[in-house]
Amino acid sequence: MSQNSTNTDQSYRDKIATVDGSGKRLWIFPKKPFGKFYNWRKITSYFLIAILLGGPFITVQGQPLLMLNILERKFVIFGKIFWPQDIHLFALLVITGVVFIILFTVIFGRLFCGWVCPQTIFMEMLFRRIEYWFEGDWKHQQKLSKMPWNFEKIRKRGGKWLAFWVVSFVIANVFLAYIIGSKSLISIITDPISAHIGGLSSLMIFTTIFFLVFAWFREQVCTVVCPYGRLQGVLLDRNSVVVAYDHKRGESRGKYRKGEDRTSNGKGDCIDCSQCVHVCPTGIDIRNGTQLECVNCTACIDACDFMMEKTGLEKGLIRYASENQIETGTKFQFTTRMIASSAVLGILMVIFTVLLITRTDVELSLLRAPGMLYQEKSDNHYSNLYTFKLINKTNKDFDVTFKVENKIGEVELVGDSLSHIKREAISEGALFILLKNTELEGKKTPLVIGVYKDEKRIDKIKTTFIGPKI
Repeated sequence: MSQNSTNTDQSYRDKIATVDGSGKRLWIFPKKPFGKFYNWRKITSYFLIAILLGGPFITVQGQPLLMLNILERKFVIFGKIFWPQDIHLFALLVITGVVFIILFTVIFGRLFCGWVCPQTIFMEMLFRRIEYWFEGDWKHQQKLSKMPWNFEKIRKRGGKWLAFWVVSFVIANVFLAYIIGSKSLISIITDPISAHIGGLSSLMIFTTIFFLVFAWFREQVCTVVCPYGRLQGVLLDRNSVVVAYDHKRGESRGKYRKGEDRTSNGKGDCIDCSQCVHVCPTGIDIRNGTQLECVNCTACIDACDFMMEKTGLEKGLIRYASENQIETGTKFQFTTRMIASSAVLGILMVIFTVLLITRTDVELSLLRAPGMLYQEKSDNHYSNLYTFKLINKTNKDFDVTFKVENKIGEVELVGDSLSHIKREAISEGALFILLKNTELEGKKTPLVIGVYKDEKRIDKIKTTFIGPKI
């Protein structure tokens, strides 16, 4: 990507900002950001946090808004229950999500990372703000880091870590509620500890993981663990909108002097204040161009705009723009690549919507009993024995009946086979299908069996009826 024309130091290309030449961790102490974009990010972040915290406890038609119960293979999305039999919908949803991320990155770069990613939201809008409250702004944090372990350092670091642990414990509980449901979580909380030693141990393990991520690993999740940053090199092009430094306007850099004619002195608008570097949560210099560590958090935009306003220069030296926009001065335009990605995404969304709308509340699987031939009955009737499995995907009990759709036939349930299906349950049993000899089409007769609830067909399945040769 673009770089300023006077910077001859290219060493930033060979390393990341959080690791020195010997491989030792470099701690980042970003300056507390403020400004228009930061305020909008706070509103967005706290809105998403509220949804995350309230999600397991909000119900739709008696079901949680969102639950991903991997243990029971039960998934609830917007109150609608999905079972392993709906795996095709889940797979299509994942594919659609991947295409959406690709499309979004092609057009808007890593906007997702800076505004929506849970790691960024928790780190910058919860844990980082707690850190500022206990330890002060970046200069105070640097001073505290170099300070020996005295009462002040123990008090500030201890208080911060305790707050981090409490927040991590809350987050771990919320994530557990997404897996087992809020009712089960409340039951665990209210029951004696001795009744849930295993669950409590798991909860403490996850709490510790969250604590270590936000207290120690921090921005390295984005630069070392998350593959999304490395995908930038594949997904981004010169037309992708990213947080970019306008090197054509900013170079050559020079310190600000009041009343100076910067143009006649060969200076650009960049006053080389390094505020964009001080506020960066990953420690990079955005003036070097788009880099692996940049999460598009916009902190550098707010910092630069503040300095531009103070010095009477035009805002937008660092802004959302594509490389082509900066090089040519043109407005943003949709490219063929963007249009093609949008078309693919649209098709996938239409297919997913159709499958979701046509998804049945009850799913029937019907198999002929293995090793069984037809049985000849009186009155020129023949019967076949089948085993069936009925899956109730709803949260209501109801009765069902079976009917032969394409032939004149009868369905008889065997023994204790029940046509009453309990909510969120699987009913299994056996049934006979009887056909008159005049209905047979030879050794194999195709059948369509319908499942009815209150005289309304809710599912159907095709099978084969075995009879004598005619």
